[in-house]
Amino acid sequence: MADTPKVQSLDDVMHWLDRVERATQVQSTNAWAMSAVLEHMAQSVDMSLDGFPQPRSALFQSTLGAAAFSVFRLRGRMTHGLTEPIPGAPALPQTADWKPGVTRLRTAVQRFQRHTGALQPHFAYGSLSRADFALAHTLHIANHQDEITVA
Repeated sequence: MADTPKVQSLDDVMHWLDRVERATQVQSTNAWAMSAVLEHMAQSVDMSLDGFPQPRSALFQSTLGAAAFSVFRLRGRMTHGLTEPIPGAPALPQTADWKPGVTRLRTAVQRFQRHTGALQPHFAYGSLSRADFALAHTLHIANHQDEITVA
């Protein structure tokens, strides 16, 4: 059964990470180990600050990418391939120990929350405001909760 309730803000993400860290069992129900899922989410947050390694074209970002994000924002939920890595991102760990990934994602979210400088364009959605990036990260993590069980 998918993990609920779904996160609705970055503060919710931090509380969810507390719960994941205390859990005795956390599993990804897809082909990725939980360590990979957490690293993938952390990469996305960090890359909003540092830049995405292989962005889609400016034309894609301003048309299809922007339209996709608009739909996600309107629906209040995201759907994407839950085992699709970020283009050009480093390889994801496939280890049984998920707890280092909790720390990694927590650090990335805290870094984003403290960041006051410019944000980098999303590889697919293009330039996003701070509020829209926070929403994108939240919706991304909530979408991954669809294939996570916490016990």
